Amino acid sequence: MSTRRKARRPQNRGGRPRLLSDEVEARLVNASRTGIAVELAAEMAGISRTSFLRWMALGRAEIEARESGEEPNEEAEEYAALYVKVRTARAHAAARAMANIRRVADGGIVTKTTTRQFRDSVTGEIVTETVEDRTAPDWRADAWYLERQHREHYGKDAIVAVEITGLGDIPSGADDQAVDMAALAERLNHSLFSVQYPPELEDGSVVDAEVLDE
Repeated sequence: MSTRRKARRPQNRGGRPRLLSDEVEARLVNASRTGIAVELAAEMAGISRTSFLRWMALGRAEIEARESGEEPNEEAEEYAALYVKVRTARAHAAARAMANIRRVADGGIVTKTTTRQFRDSVTGEIVTETVEDRTAPDWRADAWYLERQHREHYGKDAIVAVEITGLGDIPSGADDQAVDMAALAERLNHSLFSVQYPPELEDGSVVDAEVLDE
């Protein structure tokens, strides 16, 4: 007698239609790889959102049942395979998006490349010079990441105690209050970029220097 837990496996009512063909599966996986919403992935595959979610539910139930030690259900094999492929595709999409966010946060993305040629006044040779314009680091990308991935500490409704010299009257201690993270980030931005340098450093006339202890 089978010990399979039927409650964990939604039954495919009305038989097993071949809506889930190889072509439909490929479309769902390729759409999921871009990271788009479930509704749009289903539309791209030519099926309804309900069908897509039902197939994913069947696949998830099968995977969980196998992980709990139950024997594989051959009738749910294609749904299990779809579930794994879609989950993997969406994970890749998330990783790619996260890498792009990190690139924006770190800066250094080339936005413009200018190449010019000129004759060296000393050697008389033709010299090729390439100049690249790159983006500056953007703290807002880091703030976006922290707010969503560590919501309990950095979400908009988080209660935090911050002690950073020079930030003014941010409360700390037993009477901590909710901090406006957007306002805090803006104040940090102004503080971090408010350092003034001597003119000779700003105009590039000093290319190397040694710091001496007084």
